[in-house]
Amino acid sequence: MSTGEERAANGAVQTTASGAVEWHAPVLVRTDESTTIPLLLRQRVQRSARRALVEVKREIGGVWTPISAADFYEQVQDAAAGLIGLGLAFGDAVAIMSRTRYEWTLLDYACWFAGLVPVPIYETSSIEQIAHILADADAKVVVTETITMAELVRSAAQDRERDLLHVLSLDSGAIRTIVDAGAATTRSDVEARTRRLRASSTATIVYTSGTTGTPKGVVITQGGIATLAVNANAWMPEIAMGKDSRLLLFLPLAHILARFLEVFQLSGEGVLGHTSDTKNLVSDLSSFRPTYLLTVPRVLEKVYNTADAQQAGARNQVFRWAAHVAVGYSIASATAEGPSRSLSAQHAAADVLVYQKIRKLLGGNADYIISGGAPLSPRLAHFYAGAGVQVLEGYGLTETIGPASVNTPRLSKIGTVGQPLAPAAIKISEQGEVLVKGPTLFAGYHNDPAATAGAFTPDGWFRTGDLGQLDRDGYLRLTGRAKELIVTAGGKNVSPAALEDDLRGHPLISQIVVVGDQRPFIAALITLDAEMLPLWLSNHGLPAMSVREAATNIEVRASLERAVERANRHVSRAESIRKFTVLTTDLTEANGMLTPSLKVKRNAVLSYYADVIDGIYE
Repeated sequence: MSTGEERAANGAVQTTASGAVEWHAPVLVRTDESTTIPLLLRQRVQRSARRALVEVKREIGGVWTPISAADFYEQVQDAAAGLIGLGLAFGDAVAIMSRTRYEWTLLDYACWFAGLVPVPIYETSSIEQIAHILADADAKVVVTETITMAELVRSAAQDRERDLLHVLSLDSGAIRTIVDAGAATTRSDVEARTRRLRASSTATIVYTSGTTGTPKGVVITQGGIATLAVNANAWMPEIAMGKDSRLLLFLPLAHILARFLEVFQLSGEGVLGHTSDTKNLVSDLSSFRPTYLLTVPRVLEKVYNTADAQQAGARNQVFRWAAHVAVGYSIASATAEGPSRSLSAQHAAADVLVYQKIRKLLGGNADYIISGGAPLSPRLAHFYAGAGVQVLEGYGLTETIGPASVNTPRLSKIGTVGQPLAPAAIKISEQGEVLVKGPTLFAGYHNDPAATAGAFTPDGWFRTGDLGQLDRDGYLRLTGRAKELIVTAGGKNVSPAALEDDLRGHPLISQIVVVGDQRPFIAALITLDAEMLPLWLSNHGLPAMSVREAATNIEVRASLERAVERANRHVSRAESIRKFTVLTTDLTEANGMLTPSLKVKRNAVLSYYADVIDGIYE
């Protein structure tokens, strides 16, 4: 890897002879076959061995205890020696099934230094999913968080239990067991393993969350993660390159975006923290005081809706006035003229009355929120920006190792998911599909060469399955999923994402699925948010009622109808929702309707509620 940033010329939108539009991001930091994740950690230790790298919340007292870069490195070496001592050979897979916690990061790095392949499993996975992952990845050791999870793994691995060397649980001393197993393994043994790594070596196999079909194992290389991390830090140094940078991870580390941010943060200059219990999230944010957050739009919608619903009477009017001012201030700030004197004065007043409280909910120290996984409504992005926390919306898939494009503090357009993240290139095909190319793409699907071949165009572009547009400045705007495109009986192509993303911001709505394929008009299935319902009812002077009762309540339905009418204003008549049905059961991961990353399994919903959908059109 070069010692300094090697900046290429700025990218530019190009139109090919076939009519496709593409943008190539500049390479900011050049890498080679020696560029691996262990190399990045060693460089961090060399730069700042005694400064804190990680902070761990202790069970007694809840105090965040710092671990220096040098001490973390030593812990990684000890755990790596232990994994070798357990009998794991170079390239063997180690499955990790846990909530987000410090030990996961320790195991990730220990595996990488020992030349092993960590394979994440969502802690909510079913026996069938666990069995598939263990068999496909040929995992030799499994580390779970709890004894219950360990028993689940043993049940899932009954047919191949002889192939498993160990099933350990963190709550039963897994780390101590691993470290003790390395008593006869020398640091030279660990170093020999680490030296065998190349950029092309497999770093992890991440199984897709499976919105359709059996999850596929996405093979991600050492160089893919490392190259993306160093270029991302050069592309947006304001996030993790400052010594005061602090990231508190609470999204599942089984998800590729959280996993990438783990490496991104530790290869920068800041501190990483973990919290596994979202019930304590507000207090953990307050005590850890992150400078930036990684989240999904649903969390941002919940924060806004909760703040709105908790205000009654005159206070609610103040909140909504402040929200209106925040949106206007953010929009005006993006113009050459900037906010007017009157708007600036209103904004200053609203900051004292409302915005400071919002920022306090986020820990009181956050300047940026990185949002991914689904589109965020532009109005909500403007609200947070106006309230003093810039939302940096990005886009990517497991196959792109998380972010393929992202808005940065300096280069940002609300309503887009940013420019391609160096060193990737993005192209919009003639059919409108988003295609990605670059050295940070996955290496293929594990044990599935046919799926790998089908995922790429003949000239090497990865087919994302998403639809989008590139503007003249190279900012990507998503318009939907190619597989989710609805074709009405009248032949109108409708992307459900625009309507769904708009409506999910309503405080009463938990999930929405737009339907209408081969039907005479567009309709929708709506589920109610059980947590927000009591607050909404109280604020509207209505008695308490169950979700089932609320589904048919005239005032609840009237509010939903108004929300649908507002969403319909943004689309054509043929694309508008004509009818909707309120379901009495929410879509959840437990009932098989959501993936672990909270994406709707559309095919499962359409199949399960086929009779309900038919009833809409009778």
